[in-house]
Amino acid sequence: MTAWLMSLFSAIVHTVLDVLPIVTILFGFQWLVIRKPMPNLKKVLTGFAYVLVGLALFLEGLDQALFPLGKLMAQQLTDPAFIYGASKAAIVAGQSTHWWDYRWVYLFAAAIGFSCSLAEPALIAVAMKAHEVSGGAVGVWGLRVAVATGAAIGITLGVFRIVTGTPLHYYIIMGYIIVMIQTAFTPRMIIPLAYDCGGVTTSTVTVPLVTALGLGLASVVPGRSPLLDGFGLIALTVLCPLMTVMGYAQLSHWRATRRA
Repeated sequence: MTAWLMSLFSAIVHTVLDVLPIVTILFGFQWLVIRKPMPNLKKVLTGFAYVLVGLALFLEGLDQALFPLGKLMAQQLTDPAFIYGASKAAIVAGQSTHWWDYRWVYLFAAAIGFSCSLAEPALIAVAMKAHEVSGGAVGVWGLRVAVATGAAIGITLGVFRIVTGTPLHYYIIMGYIIVMIQTAFTPRMIIPLAYDCGGVTTSTVTVPLVTALGLGLASVVPGRSPLLDGFGLIALTVLCPLMTVMGYAQLSHWRATRRA
């Protein structure tokens, strides 16, 4: 209990140091540049206190739960005893495995990518604002599902890349070629939103689990380096939602044109 309290206190101290530059800039501009008192100062200070406590608990939760859980899931899903069964595990131990042997890892990656993105607070906020600004033309759930589908595809491709050991830049180059082609044929009103939706997937819920999964997987797959192969999942998680959101817009535009 004492060790946990010390760890939480350390997280609070680090959070205060991280948030301090933001507070300094906000209050400095308010008092030195705008030269007006901060409106609702009590509420603002209370909000900052909530932010500090929330961030500290969030960071402690990452360290205690999400990072170990991601590594544990990667170890269990790549265990020869799980892939081949206990009777055959001893026979194939130390041998190279086929990419299809990790099919449960792909399924887990797709599920975790879809569910994490769907629950991402940043995505919910963007979807609600897009629905409000567009006068209901952009559906909240339609946009969230499109982004979550793209994130699931991106994380699955990233896991496949780790398992096979193929270079990351192949996926990035091909992905952005597809994005540029889609951009030329997508309705103009959706293009800025699609590009922003790629960034909102890399926030508080998705990044910790995806990073833990990538590092854990690269640590247990034979011949892979956590430093070289464990990273890159976030890049694909940002890239693929661009395709799915623009594809969703193109499909919606085609259906509306057909009805008209």
